[in-house]
Amino acid sequence: MSDEILRSVEAPVNENIPDLKPGDVVNVHVRIKEGNRERIQEFKGTVIRIRKAGNNANFTVRRIASNGVGVERTFLLRSPRLDKVIIERSSHVRRANLYYLRDRIGKATRLKQKIKK
Repeated sequence: MSDEILRSVEAPVNENIPDLKPGDVVNVHVRIKEGNRERIQEFKGTVIRIRKAGNNANFTVRRIASNGVGVERTFLLRSPRLDKVIIERSSHVRRANLYYLRDRIGKATRLKQKIKK
């Protein structure tokens, strides 16, 4: 009985989001509403964290903005605001949360690219 109630309030899975992994360089297209207009904004960066928790599943993307300032943004996986997510490249990482990238600057933030076989 309670499983049916929980399933009824769950958000549908967004089909435009592929299977993401930490270390992926992604381009996230987000719908932003400004007044009565709607536009799509791109946020390109590295996935540093994925949290799989059903309805609350989310992923965090980090990029370096102007003047070397790091910007992180968290997106809900099931959000209808996400237009699409494009994986530009995958990197070989050995941990689930890449928080150590926050302390690194410049070339030290580079990750080894995963070679497809």
